[in-house]
Amino acid sequence: MPSMKNPPAARHPSRSRGGRRPVVAMCYVTCRDRAQARLLARTLLAERLVACVNLIAGMESLYWWQGRRCEAREVVLIAKTRRSLVVALTRRVVALHSYEVPCVMALDIQGGNPAYLAWVADETRPRPA
Repeated sequence: MPSMKNPPAARHPSRSRGGRRPVVAMCYVTCRDRAQARLLARTLLAERLVACVNLIAGMESLYWWQGRRCEAREVVLIAKTRRSLVVALTRRVVALHSYEVPCVMALDIQGGNPAYLAWVADETRPRPA
């Protein structure tokens, strides 16, 4: 997360065609441990599929799996990205994840700090090769 008082995105918001800002999405992913969460986070950042990732350790999951009730300690990964990158982000997580059916869910962000949302959009914009 930017620590600058006036991050570059606040001064130069990213805009898509037609002058509208891209829709920002937040993705929720569960991971078996901190090492897996860090690997996913670093990969998603390196590939510019996300602007920021938060890792939250100590989450307890209770769930059904293959007809059995299960309980597990997991790490939550919360990623901020553009809606247009959610499919690519999901494919990347599924390819790298140890779970047979990893939890990857996305929510469109309906509001928030305009400067922060512009920063997310700017950091995930397509870059020249």
